[in-house]
Amino acid sequence: MTESKISEGFRREYPDHPLIGVGAVVIENGKILLVKRAFDPGAGKWSVPGGLVERGEKLSEACVREAEEETGLKTQVLELINVFDMIEEDDSGKVKYHYVLVEFLAKPTGGVLKPNAEVTEMGWFTRDETKNLDMTRTARKALDELFGM
Repeated sequence: MTESKISEGFRREYPDHPLIGVGAVVIENGKILLVKRAFDPGAGKWSVPGGLVERGEKLSEACVREAEEETGLKTQVLELINVFDMIEEDDSGKVKYHYVLVEFLAKPTGGVLKPNAEVTEMGWFTRDETKNLDMTRTARKALDELFGM
């Protein structure tokens, strides 16, 4: 989703209500596709590809769309991993970010890796390699749920 679309009709920071997001845990040949976020929340941290659900869009459709927008890969959703709350408060205790995140397991089905402006880096990592990465809390939680750790 482009920054201009993000600003239409709602705010990411200090939202009036929770925003619904999706994440794609894309796995191929035993490796997980991760992206480094260009924007907050999570700027500079590794995460799974994902973003916000658009009006009229099914969760699985949003997952496929966001994965392709951020990485260039076409994916197929395999199953739901879990649903997470992501609530961050500022120093005064006011809710700065509030997301309900739905994480899916997915597999690549085509396309060519090419990051968009929301991603500064991306790569394929083994589960062990992810343990040493500076990841978002929700991405770490999704991987822990998936791998039972």
